Amino acid sequence: MNARSRWLLISVGLGVLLNPLNSSMISVAIPKLQNVFQLDFTVVSWVIFTFYISSAVAQPVMGKASDLFGRKKIFLAGLVVSFISSLLAPLSPNFGWLIVSRIVQAIGTSMMVAVGMAIVRIHIKEKQATALSVLSIFLSGAAAIGPFVGGVLIQWWDWTVIFIVNIPFVAASFLLAWRAIPKDETPTPAARGMSLRKWFNLIDALGILLFTVALVALLIGLLSAKSSGHVSLGHIIVGGIGLAALGAFVRHELKTTSPFIPLRTFAKYPAMIWVNVQFMLVNVLFYAVFFGVPSYLQMVRHASEFDTGILMLTLGLCSIVISPIAGRWIDKSGPRPALLVSALLMAFGSVWIVTLNQTSPIISVSLALAAFGISNGMNAVGMQATLFNSSPKEMIGVASGLFNTSRYLGTILSSLLTSFVMGEQFSAGGFRLLGVILTVIALALIVMSLRRGSQDN
Repeated sequence: MNARSRWLLISVGLGVLLNPLNSSMISVAIPKLQNVFQLDFTVVSWVIFTFYISSAVAQPVMGKASDLFGRKKIFLAGLVVSFISSLLAPLSPNFGWLIVSRIVQAIGTSMMVAVGMAIVRIHIKEKQATALSVLSIFLSGAAAIGPFVGGVLIQWWDWTVIFIVNIPFVAASFLLAWRAIPKDETPTPAARGMSLRKWFNLIDALGILLFTVALVALLIGLLSAKSSGHVSLGHIIVGGIGLAALGAFVRHELKTTSPFIPLRTFAKYPAMIWVNVQFMLVNVLFYAVFFGVPSYLQMVRHASEFDTGILMLTLGLCSIVISPIAGRWIDKSGPRPALLVSALLMAFGSVWIVTLNQTSPIISVSLALAAFGISNGMNAVGMQATLFNSSPKEMIGVASGLFNTSRYLGTILSSLLTSFVMGEQFSAGGFRLLGVILTVIALALIVMSLRRGSQDN
């Protein structure tokens, strides 16, 4: 790999890491935000919901936009948007302002993730697999160290610094990308002459709108009912709007020629349904722990942000270390054994969470985190391999897009589950109940892994 390729890889890597870094740093800041804005746990959880909903919508949209306007332009624009959000968030006079800043941040960082991999594939010709693996390390490494970085920064300064810390990464990535990423090719005449209406049809703007309205309305209806302790007419109306939008979304996606989520693909290739369902459940489990444990440590165990960040390194480091080992195992034995072991480890970790209380030894928390970290490393490789095995070659692009959508849906559902179980205040009893629910989900994954194995045989 020549020097130009290395600089290009570094410039893209510094940009794409901002999405997982900002999605994970916030996990340590939830208790602090709860105190600063005087809100209950359910309301503060919207700082997580909005980021993942916005990312789930923005990434496929920006991927299509890059084909029309150029990947370098979208990447640099994403850095500018991320810079603006990093300045806006620390100035938040209220929680609503912070939510808007998080939405802007999610859109900006998603612009870079959406095109970063494509830039590397197109412009780095030699040792391409190595380049892509390095880019994956930027992504997974940022997610792994996010809670640690967030814990250290909040301990030394305040919650605002987890946004300010983005600025050096944005500046370095912009300067390097401006020089290292080659200019975009001239758009085709069709792309240059495309009207706004045609572009909206191409990205399925109506489908995106219905999808977003359905998710947000259903979340508001459920969480508002949970917070108030009763179901009112207003909650029913909001939930009804969400269900109506969801029904309209499904109907629209089945009819449109360029769907945001190609639902007909699932009907045509049923094996892909099970892959995406499994991946969604895996992410429900992982992110419930990822966001639940820091709140347990700080609000139940009264640990500092710094100590919480240090302990959360167990989760990320185990995931990073096991990934290459899992890759070699899956190359030899296929994905099924690794996915079965992963499901068993998640079941073990979930049961272990049920046993935790205010005085449990810290090593007990580390064991649960290690179980989920190892399982996450296996799933990162095993689920991707299963996706490729179950998807026809001509559909692999669509399959990858659906796969990412399933991941975001899993993270959203994990946040919803945690908020619904905890309500106004994070408690030891609520955390144990969450462990019981996660155990049931893990057992379902074990059954699904065994069932797929028998079908393969």
